[in-house]
Amino acid sequence: MPPETAVLSLAEGLLAQADSDAVMVRVLSADGAPGATWRYRDIIGAALVLAAQMEKWAADHGRPARVGLLAENSPEWVVADLAALFSAAVEVPVPTAFAADQAASLLDTADICLVDEGGTRALERWAKDTEQGVLRADCPVVPIDVRGLLAQAGDGAPRPEVPAEDAVVKVIHTSGTTSAPKGVQIRRHGLDALLTSLRARTEPAVFERYLSIVPLSLLIEQVAGLYMPFLAGGSVSFLPPGTALVGTAADAAPRMLALLRQARPTALVVPPTVAGLFLALCDQHPEESVAERRTRIFGHEAGVFIACGGAPVPAEILQRLDAYGLTVHEGYGLSENSSVVSWNFPGEVRFGTVGRPLDHVQAELAEDGELLIRSTSLFAGYTREDPSSVVVDEQGRLHTGDLAEIDEDGYLRITGRKKSMVITASGRNVSPEWVEARYREIGFIREAAIVADGLEQVHGLFVIESGLDHGPARRRIEEFGRERLSGIERAAVVHLMSEDDPAYATCFTVTGRPRRDVIRSHVLREHRAGEGAEPATTKERA
Repeated sequence: MPPETAVLSLAEGLLAQADSDAVMVRVLSADGAPGATWRYRDIIGAALVLAAQMEKWAADHGRPARVGLLAENSPEWVVADLAALFSAAVEVPVPTAFAADQAASLLDTADICLVDEGGTRALERWAKDTEQGVLRADCPVVPIDVRGLLAQAGDGAPRPEVPAEDAVVKVIHTSGTTSAPKGVQIRRHGLDALLTSLRARTEPAVFERYLSIVPLSLLIEQVAGLYMPFLAGGSVSFLPPGTALVGTAADAAPRMLALLRQARPTALVVPPTVAGLFLALCDQHPEESVAERRTRIFGHEAGVFIACGGAPVPAEILQRLDAYGLTVHEGYGLSENSSVVSWNFPGEVRFGTVGRPLDHVQAELAEDGELLIRSTSLFAGYTREDPSSVVVDEQGRLHTGDLAEIDEDGYLRITGRKKSMVITASGRNVSPEWVEARYREIGFIREAAIVADGLEQVHGLFVIESGLDHGPARRRIEEFGRERLSGIERAAVVHLMSEDDPAYATCFTVTGRPRRDVIRSHVLREHRAGEGAEPATTKERA
C-alpha cells in the first residue's frame, strides 16, 4: 500500500455514524409496498448493547467469545455482525442452507449461537437430521431481538474500545475436498487494509443503495454489501423475508429480477449466472435507449455498479452488456486474502480480465503460471487443513492454486485452477475452466462444468434455462463444440440440467463454481443409466 495512504478502521468508521438518522438497512416488501427501514442510530445502538453482552461473557470467561451466527440476510444479521466487530468476539457465520454435518463442523467450538427466525428454523431442521444436533450442549441459542436491544440502549450504550487490530474477528467457511468446510480465520487489520484499498478506487456514491441478493455468510457480500455502503453513509436493501437468495434455490435468480425496480440499486454483486439473465433482459428490447433500459431493469436511469466474481463470464457477454449500457465489473478474490485481490473498477475495465490488484496486494507468477500474492490482508490460517488448503511460503507469498496471466498494464487473467487441470484416459491435458467459459457464451446456458479426469471421453454438464426443449439445446451445444473447440476439449458426452432442478444447488456453489466431485458422480450415474455401464477409468482398466 502506498505509504501516504492511512489505513482506516472499520469499527471506528461505523461508530462515527452511530448518531446518524440516515437509512442504514431497508427490507423490501413482497407486494411492492414501502418496506421497513432502519436508521444508523437504530442498528448501531442495538449492536452496541449486544457487544457489551459479548464483552461481559469474555470478562467472565477470560477469553473472547466464539459466536456462531445463523441468520438470513436481515437487520438481525447486521446487528449481530457489528456487535462482534465492536467487541473482541470471533464471529462464525454459517449459511442456513448448509446440511447438518456442514454446520456442525463450523459450530463445534461455538460458545454462543445468535439466531433470527431463519436461523431457528435451520437449527430445528438440523436437529431432525442428527442425533445430537449441531451445537454443543453447553452452547446457548440467543435470538437477536433488535427492538429489545434498542430498548435496553436507553440514552445510548457505552462506546467500546476497538480491540487489537491483529485479532481474529471472523471464521469464514470455504469448501474443501470433504463435505466439512474449512474455516478461514480473518484478522481485523486484514479487513481494514482491504477496505482502505477498495475505498481508494471507488466513489462513495457508488454504494448509496446496495442490493444484497447472495448470502451474507459469503465474505465478499459482507465487504461489498455492508462495510463499503456503511463507510460511505449508504444503505443496504434486503429481499423480502422468506425470499430465496441467489444460489440457494434453483429459481431464485429469475424471481430476484422482479424486485430490482423496487430496490433501485446503485450497486450489487452478482454470480455469473445473473450476468446472463441481465443480457436476456437487454435482448428483450434492443431498441431502447440506455436510460430506458436502466429504468426498466433497475428503476432509475443512472449507472449501476454491477460486480461479478466466482466463475468467469465470457468476454462476449460482457461486451454485449456494456454496449447495452450495463457494464459488469469482474473481479477475483479468495477468503484467504479477506476476499478481493483484484477488480475491474469503473473507468478501468478490461474485459476478459479480473482487473488489477488492489493497492495493498502484489501479484506475481510462479514458473508454472500459478498466481502468487503478497498482501497485508492475508488470513491467519485455517481451523482445519485438507488437501485443498493453500499455503503461504517463507517469502510471505500466498500460493493461490489459480493459473493466471498478467498483461503489460498489470491486469490479471485467470486461466484455470492448477489442481483442476484434468488428464483424459488418452493422456491429454484439459483446462476445464477455459472450456466452461467458452460454452457459457451460448445464451441459454446458465452454468457449465467439464469432467474428464481418467475418462475415455470428456463429459459436460450444462445448466440451461427452464422450459427449454432439451433436444434442440443439446444439438446447439454439440454444434458449438464442433465449431469452437478442439476434439480434445469439447464435451463428447452432453448432460443437460434445467436451472429449476434441485440438483443445481448441489452441483454448483452460490458463486457458480462447480463442485467437481459431485458433478462427476452425477454425470457418471446419468451415463450408466443411459448406456447401461459406467465408462471405464484409467485405474479400472489397469
